[in-house]
Amino acid sequence: MEMAAWCDIRIASTRAEFGCLERRWNVPLVDGGTQRLPRILGWGRAMDLVLTGRRIDAQTALEWGLITELTEPEALLPRAKALAAQMAAYPQGSLRTDKQAMMRGWGSTLEEGLRVECQLGMPHVNSTETEEGLTRFQRRKKKEESSG
Repeated sequence: MEMAAWCDIRIASTRAEFGCLERRWNVPLVDGGTQRLPRILGWGRAMDLVLTGRRIDAQTALEWGLITELTEPEALLPRAKALAAQMAAYPQGSLRTDKQAMMRGWGSTLEEGLRVECQLGMPHVNSTETEEGLTRFQRRKKKEESSG
């Protein structure tokens, strides 16, 4: 579960189970679980899992926000690959900037978070990459209008 908490997007099989099973062997959470799980699940749910060592099923993990998407076991790897391909196909500058802004703004005031977002994002708004993206969008829109 700690490894999953490191991930930005978490897809799981409908058969998956999650828990702090290391309780059984007196192994503490040392891979960020004590810090990431409360941020993802909320304090109460994280404490429940950390202190009890109980397992939760995939549906509960989805409802609690531990995972972002459920899929059947045989579709898991193809879905993960499709999602990775989708993200890889986007221009990477704004993806990296938005992720960085989210990470740097987390835990700050809204005002500070907005300042960070603007500081990091504005250079991309005026970039050649953004201009090219808008041009592609306009071409596609014109093509759709002329064929429809």
